[in-house]
Amino acid sequence: MKVAYVFATNMASTFKLATMILPQLEAGEHGAQVVGMMFFDDNLFCLRQGDPVGERLARLAREHGILLMVCDQCAVRRNLAEGSFEQCGKGQVTARGLVEGVVAGCFPQLYAALAGNPPDYVITL
Repeated sequence: MKVAYVFATNMASTFKLATMILPQLEAGEHGAQVVGMMFFDDNLFCLRQGDPVGERLARLAREHGILLMVCDQCAVRRNLAEGSFEQCGKGQVTARGLVEGVVAGCFPQLYAALAGNPPDYVITL
């Protein structure tokens, strides 16, 4: 089974990702193949360069081909992207100051990025 996670609720990356999902993925015990993760609001902060959770996740993403995407508008608001609000949703915003492999985008970019390896389930946390 293939899943994609959407981290949308307050502190989802702090609790659900950092203390449950990430350790399970590292141990090979998660039970599903993760094909993508989308981060909204303050959940982006775990992906800053040098953050231990983000660095661990970037390594796993690289090894297993997991998409790591941040909401472009959320990233622009937090000074973690190059671009403007007018460019959001058009694929013109680029991530800045985040761990290797993270891309910025909105739903059109998320759908396009997952089209080649679509999840069976999308789980919003």
